[in-house]
Amino acid sequence: MTCKRDMQTNMHRFLGVGILFLAAYCSTPPKMQKQKQKQNEEVMPTKLSAEEIDRLYSADIVTINGENTNLQDFRGKTLLIVNVASQCGLTSQYEGLENLYQDYRGKGVVVLGFPCNQFGGQEPGSEKEIKEFCRTNYGIEFPMFSKIEVNGPNRHPIYKLLTRAATKDGKNGDITWNFEKFVVRSDGTIHRFSPRTEPMDPELLSVLEN
Repeated sequence: MTCKRDMQTNMHRFLGVGILFLAAYCSTPPKMQKQKQKQNEEVMPTKLSAEEIDRLYSADIVTINGENTNLQDFRGKTLLIVNVASQCGLTSQYEGLENLYQDYRGKGVVVLGFPCNQFGGQEPGSEKEIKEFCRTNYGIEFPMFSKIEVNGPNRHPIYKLLTRAATKDGKNGDITWNFEKFVVRSDGTIHRFSPRTEPMDPELLSVLEN
C-alpha cells in the first residue's frame, strides 16, 4: 500500500510540474515570437522628396583638389557615400571600396569619399596628404572630396539628409564612426549600412544590384 501511495504521490507531482511547464511554454512563445519578429523586421529605406533630392545634388562641396562643385554630375547614378579616414582601424576598407567602384562603375554606381576628422581625430591631414595617402596605399580612383563634418551643428547639408535613414537595426541620426555607408538611388531612396559592413558585403551589393 505504501508503495502504491508513493507512486501516486510521485505521479501527482510529475503531473503538477508538467502542467506548470506546459503553461510556461504556452505563454512564452508568443512573446518571444513577437520580440524576434520585431528584431528581424526589415527597416524600410528612407525616400527623399523631389525637393530634398534637388537639395542633395545641389549642395556645395569641394573636391579633394580644392575645386568647388556639387553632385549634379552624378544624377541618374547609384551613389555609395562614405565618410572616410586615413588612420582608422577600418581604413583598409578603402581597398574594398575601390574594388567595388571598379566592378560597378560600368553599371552606373559611383563611390564618393568624404574625409572626416570627427571620430578619434583619425583624419588629421590636409587634403593633399589625404589624396597622396589614398593614391599611394590603395590606388583610389573614385571621387574624393575635402573634409567635412557629418555630425553636430556644422553637419554638412548632404549628411543632414542622409542621417534621416536608419540601419537595419533601426538606428538613424548621428553617424557612429568612420566608414558608415549610404546607398542613394537616383529616385532618392537611401539605404544605410554600419561602419563594419564591408564594401563587398552581399547585402550591400544586393542593394546596389537591385
